[in-house]
Amino acid sequence: MSKAILTDVTKCIGCLKCVSACKVAHNLEMDVPRVWDKNDGLSAENWTSVIRKDGDRYVRKQCRHCLEPACASVCPVGALHKTEIGAVTYDSAKCLGCRYCMMACPFGIPRYDWDKTVPHVEKCILCYDRIRIGEQPACTQACPTGATMFGDRDELLKVAHRRINENPSKYIKRVWGEHEVGGTSVLYLSDIDLDFLTYPTRPNGAALPKETAAAMESVPYAFVGMGGVMLGLSWIIRRRMKMDKEQGKKKEPSDE
Repeated sequence: MSKAILTDVTKCIGCLKCVSACKVAHNLEMDVPRVWDKNDGLSAENWTSVIRKDGDRYVRKQCRHCLEPACASVCPVGALHKTEIGAVTYDSAKCLGCRYCMMACPFGIPRYDWDKTVPHVEKCILCYDRIRIGEQPACTQACPTGATMFGDRDELLKVAHRRINENPSKYIKRVWGEHEVGGTSVLYLSDIDLDFLTYPTRPNGAALPKETAAAMESVPYAFVGMGGVMLGLSWIIRRRMKMDKEQGKKKEPSDE
């Protein structure tokens, strides 16, 4: 059964214990700020962050673990993988560093690790190794107020809708992540608009891999076609060089 995280923004106090727990669980070091980084607290060494908004509202940001992840669909080598429990994991040994995943993600999550000798992408993996042995993600375990909780996705959706129905004046009538881009495994309840967590173009309910499938299916043919073109050009150039060389020899005066 697909697992998920539900974050209730109204309960978050901005203590950053989820951020610290994530760093400890994954041996993440302190950041080296980059001028081109998005101003959201995420980086190759920060897989989760807390964004402060007006009205003393604190919003966690992390990989949303899409049910049909665009990042995995565009990865040409399968470095990103959707697991059976809902987590989207990452294998740095396979990564080419192409950064297609960074361009494809509608939430702007994957970050490039510029400090590594061979740079690759980093992001939250939903503590997949912990979940496999029956534990919960480090971030949800560390939360002191229950603002972020872990469980089966279907059950968390029931919890979210029950809270909305029981407190209609407290929450916006929407569960972020229930339907966007085909649904995600990180869900939100809130009393403020959370569309700032996505790119300026607001994602609809369609899963993005359906949009990228046609382009990605053509990649192998493009490689083969380009290879054929380059091979042909190489043959033509070598042929011309050989002919020029032969003609040059013919024009040389003979010794008498």
